[in-house]
Amino acid sequence: MPDLHFQVEAAEPVRYASSPMLGLRLRVENSGDEEIRSVTLQCQIRIETTRRSYNDAEQRRLRDLFGEPERWSRTLHSLLWTHAAVVIPPFCESTVVELPVPCTFDLTVATAKFFDGLEGGCAPLTLLFSGTVFYQSAEDGLQVEQIPWSKETTYSLPVDAWKKMMDAYYPNTAWLCLRRDVFERLQQYKTDRGIPTWEQTVESMLP
Repeated sequence: MPDLHFQVEAAEPVRYASSPMLGLRLRVENSGDEEIRSVTLQCQIRIETTRRSYNDAEQRRLRDLFGEPERWSRTLHSLLWTHAAVVIPPFCESTVVELPVPCTFDLTVATAKFFDGLEGGCAPLTLLFSGTVFYQSAEDGLQVEQIPWSKETTYSLPVDAWKKMMDAYYPNTAWLCLRRDVFERLQQYKTDRGIPTWEQTVESMLP
């Protein structure tokens, strides 16, 4: 029976995607001698926030997410980032595939707020795998097995990789999500004063 092992080797922005996407270079190894015909792989990715330290500036930026730093021993916890999936083509001993990870710059989402609040270093990740393995057995022909939930790996994602990806999709831009009634009031304020851009509208309201 196949025994698959997973390791993330690198992370780079996916080029020409329609929305922000990070590609994780995933090495998959089979410690058995079966010929793998295909793997339908699902992955849950979690951010292990307690596995890194935070400087004073990061603590201020993340206060909205975790509260005052003196409470972080109770409020800092693992965050579910996202789910990803990929179909792995045939291989024997090992192969490398790109696992596409969808991302968002919506700062009302906790994980986007977390990445945006970091100045540098790495974000510790845990990747939990599941899915189906189709393999060729010399005795029984084509066989199917489920990937056990115990299969996982860790990876330290460079914060710069996330920031460079967002800069590529949204250069010098940030997203602000408003309730519709608040947006309509802001739009009316902009129209009444003949302000040409949203940046100038917000700047006119700031001290």
